[in-house]
Amino acid sequence: MILRMPAIFAAFFLVPTAWGADAWKPAPGPLATRWAKDVSPASVHPEYPRPQMVRPDWQSLNGLWEFEIAGPDTPPPFGRTLADRILVPFPIESSLSGVGKRADRVWYRRTFQVPDDWNGRRVLLHFGAVDWESVVYINHVEVGRHRGGYDPFTLDITDALTADEEHELVIDVFDPTSDGDQPRGKQVNNPKGIWYTPSTGIWQSVWMEPVSPIGIRRLTLTPDIGNACLRVGVEAMGARSRTTVTLVASQDEKPVATATGGVGTEILLEIPAKGLRLWSPADPYLYDLTVTLKQGETVADRVTSYFGMREIGMGRDSEGRLRLTLNDEPLFQMGVLDQGFWPDGLYTAPTDEALRFDIEATRRLGFNMSRKHVKVEPARWYYWCDRLGLLVWQDMPSGNNGAPEAKEQFERELTSIITARRNHPSIVMWVVFNEGWGQHDTDRYVDVVRKLDPSRLINAASGWHDRGVGDVLDIHAYPGPNAPEPDPRRASVLGEFGGLGLAVPEHTWSDESWSYRGVQDSIELTNRYQSLLRRVWQLEQQPGLTAAVYTQLTDVEYECNGLLTYDRAVMKVNDGRVSAANRGLVPKLKTIVPTALTEPPTWRYTLTQPQEEWIRPGFDDSAWRQGRAGFGTPATPGARIGTPWNSEHIWLRREFELPAMATENLWLFVHHDEDVEVYINGVLALAAGGYTIDYQEMPIRPAGRAALKAGKNTLAVHCRQTKGGQYIDVGLVELQLTPEK
Repeated sequence: MILRMPAIFAAFFLVPTAWGADAWKPAPGPLATRWAKDVSPASVHPEYPRPQMVRPDWQSLNGLWEFEIAGPDTPPPFGRTLADRILVPFPIESSLSGVGKRADRVWYRRTFQVPDDWNGRRVLLHFGAVDWESVVYINHVEVGRHRGGYDPFTLDITDALTADEEHELVIDVFDPTSDGDQPRGKQVNNPKGIWYTPSTGIWQSVWMEPVSPIGIRRLTLTPDIGNACLRVGVEAMGARSRTTVTLVASQDEKPVATATGGVGTEILLEIPAKGLRLWSPADPYLYDLTVTLKQGETVADRVTSYFGMREIGMGRDSEGRLRLTLNDEPLFQMGVLDQGFWPDGLYTAPTDEALRFDIEATRRLGFNMSRKHVKVEPARWYYWCDRLGLLVWQDMPSGNNGAPEAKEQFERELTSIITARRNHPSIVMWVVFNEGWGQHDTDRYVDVVRKLDPSRLINAASGWHDRGVGDVLDIHAYPGPNAPEPDPRRASVLGEFGGLGLAVPEHTWSDESWSYRGVQDSIELTNRYQSLLRRVWQLEQQPGLTAAVYTQLTDVEYECNGLLTYDRAVMKVNDGRVSAANRGLVPKLKTIVPTALTEPPTWRYTLTQPQEEWIRPGFDDSAWRQGRAGFGTPATPGARIGTPWNSEHIWLRREFELPAMATENLWLFVHHDEDVEVYINGVLALAAGGYTIDYQEMPIRPAGRAALKAGKNTLAVHCRQTKGGQYIDVGLVELQLTPEK
């Protein structure tokens, strides 16, 4: 072939001048982030996409492509200009793609040139991710097919290149989204509630690079801190008998270790124990790594990488309970659920700075772990987790897995995802199934993952259908928190809890919003969060919870239970107090009006409908019965029964003395099953539906707070029960807040 372009050592973008400056603009959308203004056809994700295997020569194919929605039998549009334009790598439904439409089959087309000095080397075409099925053509020749919406794939296109200066690249993409059986995570054709807009087509970077006929295909990096070494495997294409690998590890730009070995064998790179620096969230130190492939004395290929020396495991505490450990030390993993959606780019962050922002915000909030929920991110997201010190639980994206071929696809994609992401020190756990969705052959999958990567923990099933396998026993509790009963063979974790919702006007996807439990404002959200975390740390002590994941980092479309708004413009909570709570510094509770947890008080109560004035001070309740708190049936979770109650309704009254004090930090302390109304001096102070499984601080309505006074006050409570257990107990507490940090 004849190659006529000069060499390049960074990304560049080819935007045909005939298209003009108005060839692309964002499609109309309900919300955008501040990074959207930095996106243009001349600058869209220009960073090298694969930070752990970097070569100097490469060419980005991100930018403006031709685009067309296709029918099922449409022939490839070779040599034909397509009707529309799309900004790659944003999915077609997104605003930043410039398309903003839904389709299940589409065509992509563009031309590209190959630099002159790539001549004599193989040309590899890389796709970060394309959702879901792709057929790729170069110069009218099919060069490869791929199924999988989350795993990267590479095609050697050398033999399809011609002597022409320009080459044609055409891609056929099919994505059935929720009409198919394939892994798709939270994407659905009709988004609502916890289900979100699809991301069809190319949604991660597309790029090319030249590689010697004898070249490095893949690295496997496994830290071994016990033996102060990095275990390295190198796969190569075109390797021969005299092909060797040389490894050089550097610390602060100074070489500290060297090793040589063969392709396809395990090479031990011994790090000097005296200066060994371990990776952790507190000190996310990374060593640089250079890998050189030689044929005899000739350098055939060289890549640069990095690694972190860390080890994830489990160990028993003084009571024999299993705890998660990092570098042989117990570490409670306080995490946040991260869906990885963006209002303007959907699956694709607008910029690399935006990707970094999410990790920085997570750390700023005091979390040391993120659960990447049923989505796989571009490699640069994990790069920032590695750099900034954030542990990651990586979910396998869920799918229906109904048909045999769908189950085979699930396993292929799971295998490919683990293979592609396993070198990142930030990833400490693989999560195979979520809440029973598509769950099958659970025991076998644990064996599959263990064989692929024995260096990490396995969460076989987060929530719902536990099969007794894997390294952790994971439950979900909303709003919770709660903990599973201790398991002698597995660590106890809370895979999801919380879901406190606050919709912030002008920063929402829609006028409609949804959450597990709504709050009134940022102050209440912060206080409620601190309350949940107090309980988390109690569960850490007993029965021995070892990790918890709060739902969630940001709002996503209709779901408004994020700590940040969907556009990342508003931090909904006091980040100092949340960070302190995540580190175990939570407000103390001072009892003002006791409950059955401390000194069970006596209430007046009736099981028959009272007169309308029953909520007011001075009402004559002398004919009512007397009983000690709490009221209910013994089987109700968290109940402290002082007086049995098993009818549909109960009405309660009592008086209490309130000292002269500020009331802004006073909260009701309630355990209710089911619906409850609380009145203070005849004014409605709380109305809550559903039930709790333990005592919780609950905010007093402003009118109820205003009704409080120094001296004598009246509490009146109505609780209604329809099915299951039942319980009611109400007190008053003062939150003694942790100072901001």
